[in-house]
Amino acid sequence: QVQLVESGGGLVQPGGSLRLSCAASGSTLDYYAIGWFRQAPGKQREGVICTSSGTGNTYYADSVKGRFTISRDNARNTVYLQMNSLVPDDTAIYFCAADWGGTYTYTCPPMGFDTWGQGTQVTVSS
Repeated sequence: QVQLVESGGGLVQPGGSLRLSCAASGSTLDYYAIGWFRQAPGKQREGVICTSSGTGNTYYADSVKGRFTISRDNARNTVYLQMNSLVPDDTAIYFCAADWGGTYTYTCPPMGFDTWGQGTQVTVSS
């Protein structure tokens, strides 16, 4: 069973950047789809970017296209979320999640993922 730990959140000014990390233990991430999700106060958890296992297919929420990217470091068993041009609406708790063998191209529903990290707070404010 894989375990996930997020890090890298914090306070950043509008227009700034942050890189979140999702470090895995207990299993290699090679065969897992990985999703980054966020949840703002009073709102439902939403998929931000989900990358599929094996195929390279990746889903991007419209709100982050052109600003956020996902990458994997297989040697470190870690997935990163690079967030650029941040805006106040990006403020949320960010979670990474894993789904063995999953494929995500057009949607990224949280219910598809069964292993979650504890989350890391991102606040975009001047």
